[in-house]
Amino acid sequence: MLDADVIIIGGGLAGLVSAIHLSKAGKAVILIEKDLYPHHKVCGEYISNEVLPYLSSLGADPAILQPTQLTKFEMSTPTSKLIKADLPLGGFGISRFTFDHFLYEKAKSAGANIIHDTVLDVTFENEIFTVSTKEISYRSRLVIGAHGKRSNLDVKLNRNFIKEKSAWLAIKAHYKGDFPDDLVALHHFKGGYCGVSKVENNLLNICYLVNYASFKKYKNITAHREEILYQNPYLKKVFENSTLQFEAPLSISQISFQRKECVNNHILMAGDTAGLIHPLCGNGMGMAIHAAKIASSLMIRFLEGEIPDLEKLEQAYTIAWQDNFKSRLKTGHILSGLLRKEKLSNFLINGIAKFPAILPEIIKRTHGKPIIIS
Repeated sequence: MLDADVIIIGGGLAGLVSAIHLSKAGKAVILIEKDLYPHHKVCGEYISNEVLPYLSSLGADPAILQPTQLTKFEMSTPTSKLIKADLPLGGFGISRFTFDHFLYEKAKSAGANIIHDTVLDVTFENEIFTVSTKEISYRSRLVIGAHGKRSNLDVKLNRNFIKEKSAWLAIKAHYKGDFPDDLVALHHFKGGYCGVSKVENNLLNICYLVNYASFKKYKNITAHREEILYQNPYLKKVFENSTLQFEAPLSISQISFQRKECVNNHILMAGDTAGLIHPLCGNGMGMAIHAAKIASSLMIRFLEGEIPDLEKLEQAYTIAWQDNFKSRLKTGHILSGLLRKEKLSNFLINGIAKFPAILPEIIKRTHGKPIIIS
C-alpha cells in the first residue's frame, strides 16, 4: 500500500511550491522537512518577477507579505567605477523566514502532509519508492529531491559532486540601515562578492560568498569583513551605516557549483539540489520555483496516465530542465570565473561603464521570461 502519490524531500522553495501545486491537483503528497518553520536561511532573498504569474495561479501571491519592489541594479569592485542598470523584469525582496513559512501554510491548506523528520535513504524497487527517515518509512510512486545545496542524502545516493570538497563559504544577516528600497547591489571584494537589498519590514539583507582559503586567514567574520570587504568603499559604507539585527551572522560552508544531475536514482531533483547558480546572478530562488512547476506539471501528467512510464517522465523533465536552466548556469559559471580575477573584473566593469546597454543584456541571460500559465 502506498502512503502518497509523491514524496517531497526538503521543504525549501522548490519543495513547498511543488507540494502546493501537486496537492491542488488532487494528488496525495508527503513533504519531509527536518526543520520547523519559520527559520532563517543563508540566501540572497531576491526573486525575479518571472515567477509571479505562477505563484498567483497557485493562490500564493507574495504581495500580501509586502515585499520590497526591486527595479534597479548596481555593481562594483574595490577599484572600479560603480555601474548601474534597470532590472529588465524587476523582482521582489522577501526573507526566507517569512516566505517559506507563508508557503508552508499554503501547502498545509492545500492538503499536503508535512512531516518534520530527517530522510536517511531512498530506494526504488518494483516501480515503488521507499523513503526511510529516522522514525519510519514511506512509500510512493514518485519522489522529488528538494533537500538543498548539500545533504547526507547526497552521499547515500552517491552523487558525483559530493565527492569533492568545495571552496565556498556563504555568510548572511539582516540589518537596519539607510539603503534604497528599489536597489539590488552586488559589490566585489578580494575572494568573493556581496549582495545587498531590502526585504520586507524595511530590513536589509546582506549575503556574501567568499573563498574559504582567503577567509580562514582571519580570526572571525568581523575581522575578515573589516580587513577585506571594507576595501570596497561601497561595501564599507553599507556596513558602517547598518545595524546587525541577528545575534550573529549565519554561515554555511561546502557550497558546490559543480554540475549536478537533475534526475538521480529516478528522483526528480529541483532547486539547489539540481543545480546551484552563482549568487552573483541573483536568481536561484526564481529557478527553484520554476523547477517546481516543471516537475509538478510533468508528475501530474504521469500520474494521470498521459506520460506512459517513468523513463519518459525522466526524459521529459531532463529536457525541460536543461531548456530552462542549462544556459543560465553556464552563464553564471563564466561570469563568476571572469569576475573572480581582480584585474579582469575591474577591466570588465569599467568597460561596461562605457557601454551601459550591455549590463541589462547580461542580466537577461541569467533570468527567464515570465512563466506562462496554460
